[in-house]
Amino acid sequence: MSQSFDHEVAIVGAGPAGIGTGVALSSLDVEFVVLERDRIGASFRQWPAEMRLLTPSFPANAFGVRDLNAITPDTSPGLALDCEHPTGDQYADYLEAIAEYHELPIETGVDVDRVVPDDRAADAEDSVGFTLETSDGSIRTRYVIWAAGQYQYPTDGAIPGSSHAVHVSSIDSWAHHADTVGADLAADDRDPGSTRVDESPPTAADGAGVAVPPSDDVAVIGGAESGIDAALGLSETGLSVTVLDEEGTWQYRSPDPSEVLSPRTNERLEAALADDRPIELVPGARVDRIERVRPTDDQADDIADVDEGYDVFTADGERVRSRTPPVLATGFEGSLTLVEDLFAFDGEFPELTDCDESTATPGLFLVGPQVAHDGQQFCFIYKFRQRFAVVAETIGERLGADVDPLSEYREKEMFLEDLDCCEPDYCDC
Repeated sequence: MSQSFDHEVAIVGAGPAGIGTGVALSSLDVEFVVLERDRIGASFRQWPAEMRLLTPSFPANAFGVRDLNAITPDTSPGLALDCEHPTGDQYADYLEAIAEYHELPIETGVDVDRVVPDDRAADAEDSVGFTLETSDGSIRTRYVIWAAGQYQYPTDGAIPGSSHAVHVSSIDSWAHHADTVGADLAADDRDPGSTRVDESPPTAADGAGVAVPPSDDVAVIGGAESGIDAALGLSETGLSVTVLDEEGTWQYRSPDPSEVLSPRTNERLEAALADDRPIELVPGARVDRIERVRPTDDQADDIADVDEGYDVFTADGERVRSRTPPVLATGFEGSLTLVEDLFAFDGEFPELTDCDESTATPGLFLVGPQVAHDGQQFCFIYKFRQRFAVVAETIGERLGADVDPLSEYREKEMFLEDLDCCEPDYCDC
């Protein structure tokens, strides 16, 4: 390694993408370090306790089929954890076990604040180095692999009044959250789960038109995976839930699981609705703002049913009363925002070469769920894991390393080179 660099390669993030790429690099004679702001698998440990991986884990390695949630060719979370849909904590344990087994050089508690590429010629085709400005000082490296995740970077969807709500990423357990808000409801001498208003809302006795909108214990804003998981988890405790979503994702089916609910979530939702769980799904509802509601003394005297709570207004003028803080399932910005100036973008996706290198900054690679090619996002583990060895091989070849050990990834179908095979609409059934 050149004396001008602290490391040949710096991987930022110790989630499945960072650990998986680290294992691929460790099979080569390449020096590298993994920098993690928290701990291995930290994003998974932030999941609500009841949340589980959507894709099933099944140990079929002996038959040449990889476990869908495995990040190396020779492991199976299904076998290691003895479960089909691991929780976040369980999957983080799996990642820690892999890192320990391969003795990966991971430095935790190091927050990367900025990535600064060295000056280079405008037509340079390879990296001339980077300086990483971190909480532990500056680090010099020849290549950077950005593997930081998304869950630690939630977005509120730019909804005015979102400070009144709570994002799913800050909830440690649906049951615990329900206990907390349920105690607040009980303090108001109301029965959680009994406040759905189906009849015409009452008005003030003087005809002033103080209308009470239909209300539920909690409104969930966003109807993709995390929103439906929130509705299922909270309704299971007896809370009534209204889910507001502009697209109404639950209504559609597609061979691309990144666009619709997964089969597991759809099956759980259908079972809950068949069981008359208190869930109301509202498609076509683009949330415009959230307002805190506190009845005036006059309203409280005239209308016994006026709840304190939160009004969620939609763009078409409708509103829903959430008796407790609404839950935001509005997605995640992703860590790419920290280095977005080092990428060119085609719409919402970063422009990458065929080896997942930034087209704007040679030497900077991207791995994980934010990788996309031809508009198709590699947003599940079984998708983005197929690019770990591609990145490792590219860097290894540039550093003159023997890349033959990566042939195992090709043999075991964890080396996707032909991006033409990514056809989301391809399905014969």
